[in-house]
Amino acid sequence: MVKERGYGMYGIKEANLNEGYLERSNIKRANLIIEADLREASLKKSYFAEVNLEGANLERANFREANIKGTNLIGANFQKANLKESYFEGANLREANLEGANLEGANLRETNLKWSNLRGASLHKADLRESNLKEINLERADLIKANLIMANLQGASLGEANLQGANLRGVNLEGADLNWTILRGANLVGANLAGANFIGANFEWASLIKANLQGANLKWANLEGANLEGANLEGANLREAHYLSFDQLSKVKTLHNTKLNGDILKSLKEKHPTLFEVS
Repeated sequence: MVKERGYGMYGIKEANLNEGYLERSNIKRANLIIEADLREASLKKSYFAEVNLEGANLERANFREANIKGTNLIGANFQKANLKESYFEGANLREANLEGANLEGANLRETNLKWSNLRGASLHKADLRESNLKEINLERADLIKANLIMANLQGASLGEANLQGANLRGVNLEGADLNWTILRGANLVGANLAGANFIGANFEWASLIKANLQGANLKWANLEGANLEGANLEGANLREAHYLSFDQLSKVKTLHNTKLNGDILKSLKEKHPTLFEVS
């Protein structure tokens, strides 16, 4: 039987544990590794709850199935680290670098990831409910079937990210960049998408019921089968959007000042003039 090693209530400033072996360690409430070097360290299934790891270098470290709940990770470097199925709930990852990290199935609920870099990271089936992802970089990230209910992604960069089947109900994506993003089958019910850029985005069979798309740019977006019932499209740009039907647009909340291609615009004004009135 493997025994846990316990550490707590002490500090190791600027420690060098490069390639160290700390699997199944129990380190709780320690001011442990301020700016520490933990590159390529093995920390699988370790317990790091409420530890101070601010500015630590954890590049390529193995944190698989580790418990990092409530930990201070401001400015930490997790580039290409293995964080699969790790537990981060309530952790502070503001300005952290997680580029190319594996966060598949990780619990990141209610974490602070503001200004963090997750470009190219794998977040397949990750739990990001109610997290602060404001102005985060998620470009080219894998967010397939991720849970982002009520997350704050205001001003975030998600260009070319894959959000197929993701749950984005009630999410805040105001002013975010989602150009060429895959949102096929995603749940965006009640989401705030005001002023967001969706140029070339794929919304096939996505649910946008009662979503706020006011002022959003959907040029070249694929909206085949997307449910727009009750959506606010005031001032949105839908010119050159693909597979957008009369039936879809007849069910929206408003088309006031919406930019549409000529033929469909004419038909809608003839049969549903109230959609173009000030709501």
